[in-house]
Amino acid sequence: MADATAPYRIKGATGDWEVVIGLEVHAQVTSNAKLFSGAATAFGAEPNSQVSLIDAAMPGMLPVPNRECIRQAVRTGMAIDAQINKWSRFDRKNYFYADLPQGYQISQLYHPLVGEGSIEIEDGETVKTIGVERIHVEQDAGKLMHDQHPTRSYVDLNRSGVALMEIVSRPDMRSPAEAGAYLRKLRAILRYVGSCDGNMEEGSMRADVNVSVRRPGEEFGTRTETKNVNSVRFVMAAIEHEANRQVDVLESGGKIVQETRLFNADTGTTRSMRSKEDAHDYRYFPDPDLLPLELDDAFLEECRASLPELPDAKRKRYEAAGITPYNAGVLTAEVETARWFDALLEEGTAPVAASNWVTGELFGALNRIGKDITESPVTPGQAAELLALVADGTLSGSLAKQVFEVMLETGDAPGKIVEERGLKQTSDTGAIEAVIAEVLAKNPNQLEQYRGGKVALFGFFVGQTMKAMGGKANPGVVNELLKKALG
Repeated sequence: MADATAPYRIKGATGDWEVVIGLEVHAQVTSNAKLFSGAATAFGAEPNSQVSLIDAAMPGMLPVPNRECIRQAVRTGMAIDAQINKWSRFDRKNYFYADLPQGYQISQLYHPLVGEGSIEIEDGETVKTIGVERIHVEQDAGKLMHDQHPTRSYVDLNRSGVALMEIVSRPDMRSPAEAGAYLRKLRAILRYVGSCDGNMEEGSMRADVNVSVRRPGEEFGTRTETKNVNSVRFVMAAIEHEANRQVDVLESGGKIVQETRLFNADTGTTRSMRSKEDAHDYRYFPDPDLLPLELDDAFLEECRASLPELPDAKRKRYEAAGITPYNAGVLTAEVETARWFDALLEEGTAPVAASNWVTGELFGALNRIGKDITESPVTPGQAAELLALVADGTLSGSLAKQVFEVMLETGDAPGKIVEERGLKQTSDTGAIEAVIAEVLAKNPNQLEQYRGGKVALFGFFVGQTMKAMGGKANPGVVNELLKKALG
């Protein structure tokens, strides 16, 4: 059996190979306007309906930095304990492409807004720290549309000028699983902070995947960059394919070419796009239309004060309240789930009971009806009321399930459902004793077997009693009275 803790290796014909992975994540900044103009940023608008004269690079138009975009990038840096540079500068990255109206992209190469930070990932009980080299702010390009005409490509400039954070990791990841864990963790942090919605399907978060292979312990090999991969699953698949491709090339005597590649989601393969440019190919120089960014202490303090409780801190708080590490991980994976659960706890519900119910009953029901937690027919307040009815003995577990199903269908409060449908649990010992007597009288053979030593039949008598009382009997009282009746 393979050792689950062993390092990830590719088994080549000539020996083992180690994969070295770094990710450059482009995250669209949450803002109502673009980085240097007042044009809107809403997803799904009609092509070229959100384009200012600045975005279209009309002559004489000067960019003006959007304070909110800078603020969101600083808050993101603070969330990963990164260095915030009080002085930073914008540079022009020069290249020609049809969807880049200016002929250059305004970015940050030499003096980024955010310096080194780190993100912790977990693989089972193992915790690993992945270094983040930098976060710089830049403007997005437009989009070429190739499916509108049989012989022409059209250009949509709605995305032109939208603010991006480019979050550049260190080459610290050594397996597709680690890269997937890093991307999921980064996405969670961005969504908690509110600096990016993390919607990879809409392109507001995408990754450039840098992969190289080497013999374990040797120098880094030549890397390739697979551009614009838009899901965690695809990132992992791109790494696996590209690493195996490189091993095949090297073992057959070839050399890896530093290049940019594209990932085909249908085939799970990568293909060459162009040779990889170096920084000097882009002729970077400071943007003459923009002054350097200078941040004061008051601005930084405001950014830090605005940060919410982040996933790791929230998870530790849940675990300190007695919630299992697994449940705590599930409850903090998505910010909407954590907010819903916190609202439930604010109602005074016991944390452990609440976590078990949410991860079991609620998630199961939402999965069944095809809704996420933001669309839940049951509110945190209603869930708290239901769990309180269980805690005070009004409802048994089985009755609570019945009430919950009605809540899902009607949206009614549990107390109202209990009263209208007579679902209240009974602890009336006289009524329960009478039913027990009937059950024993109807099942003489089982009674004789039980008293002859077949004690497993106790569960049979409990079930028969509960069934006879329509599930409304208090199970604890039933167990106590049955033991007495069975002698």
